[in-house]
Amino acid sequence: MIIQKIFNNNAIVAKDSQRQELVVMGRGIGFKKNMGDEVEKELIEKVFILKQKEASEKFKLLLEDVPSEYVSLCYDIIEYGKNMLGVPLSDYIYVTLTDHIFNTFKMHDDGIRNPNPLLWEIKKIYPKEFAVGLKALEFIEDSAGKKLPEDEAGNIALHLINAQLSSSNSRTSDVAGQTQKIQDILNIIKYTYNNNLDEQSISFERFITHLRFFFQRIHQKKKMELEDDFLLRQVKAKYKKAYSCMLKIEKYLNTGLSDEEKLYLTIHVHRVTERQTE
Repeated sequence: MIIQKIFNNNAIVAKDSQRQELVVMGRGIGFKKNMGDEVEKELIEKVFILKQKEASEKFKLLLEDVPSEYVSLCYDIIEYGKNMLGVPLSDYIYVTLTDHIFNTFKMHDDGIRNPNPLLWEIKKIYPKEFAVGLKALEFIEDSAGKKLPEDEAGNIALHLINAQLSSSNSRTSDVAGQTQKIQDILNIIKYTYNNNLDEQSISFERFITHLRFFFQRIHQKKKMELEDDFLLRQVKAKYKKAYSCMLKIEKYLNTGLSDEEKLYLTIHVHRVTERQTE
């Protein structure tokens, strides 16, 4: 393995015997080294093999600015996520999550909190990814000494969710159809309530995100199920118009919704149509 570029004492770019380019990390691996030198194998701690060229180039740019210990921390989080979720992740997560964590640390050090308005949805709809996010907070506190709020577990979960989706070859072809369906659902709500929706509101943002997750679950054949229908019956009685609107959406989608899907969709319709100060 031959050194191609040295970022700092702990991070280099190297090429192996098959001429494959690798990002290699390890304490002192670049110390007093030059391009063309042999990599000391006993110093290797982590190896990044990014097959997507654009992701690889952006990752190398990140290494110019991000401390190697933060890059190593994100590597551990991603590898833990892969093992726990049992799904392939796009190479881009090494770029997006590392950049996100680096900026989150800077905001944390400046006393700036970044609340996650989608935390509720993430917890309910993607509990496995959220559990990885919570474990990542433990990694961060142990490694970097920074105690981050639960919102950040939701942010990390979103990166894992997006990385799963972008690694799916069929996703790109579904985007146009999904976008059209979301617009059709918004139109059903507008006509039912004879009112425009506040597209700048947090409720609207959360609703759009819920719909995207909904279509993703259909694609992945995931289902949400209630243990009993007590809450749905309460919501149906309290938000009659929103429930009626939800039934129109169900008919448009031409698919049977589970009780839990009906519950959350009804709540979101109510929230997005309710006049309130966000």
